[in-house]
Amino acid sequence: MGLLILVILTAILPTIPFSSSSFGSIHDLLRSHGLPGGILPKSVDSFVLDHATGLLEATLVSPCYAKYDGMAYFDRVVRGNLSYGELRGVVGLAQEELFLWLPVKEIRVSDPASGVILFDIGLAHKQLSMSLFEEPPDCRPEASLALWGGEGLLSSSSSSSSSSWG
Repeated sequence: MGLLILVILTAILPTIPFSSSSFGSIHDLLRSHGLPGGILPKSVDSFVLDHATGLLEATLVSPCYAKYDGMAYFDRVVRGNLSYGELRGVVGLAQEELFLWLPVKEIRVSDPASGVILFDIGLAHKQLSMSLFEEPPDCRPEASLALWGGEGLLSSSSSSSSSSWG
């Protein structure tokens, strides 16, 4: 009987996902996998990592925009396959390049000593300083709020209407 329980536990344990409560913060998880903690914003509400497949799923409070060297858009759920030094098959993250929003497909740190992080945005690979991603950024619901430091393009003083943009 004891052997049967051991066999069942051995088969089940590798597929049990780790959640935010069993690891700490997602930013700590990313750092432990050789990635900077700031590639995801502060507004991550919860996450699940399936160690058997490497699938990482982060749920944010709401979709939002953050500013790094340019603008980044985070959907409410961001997914990717996590392994040491890389997040592949990313879904739910886009980066603005020349007024176009391009999906980020992969994030990789090949050589930590170089201080460079590589973003695969489909049409190109973008290399940025890892120092931009050391700390998780604030994430705002509107791109204009993140880009212009708190004031949207339309402020209450420039509009006579009492409606808000939410």
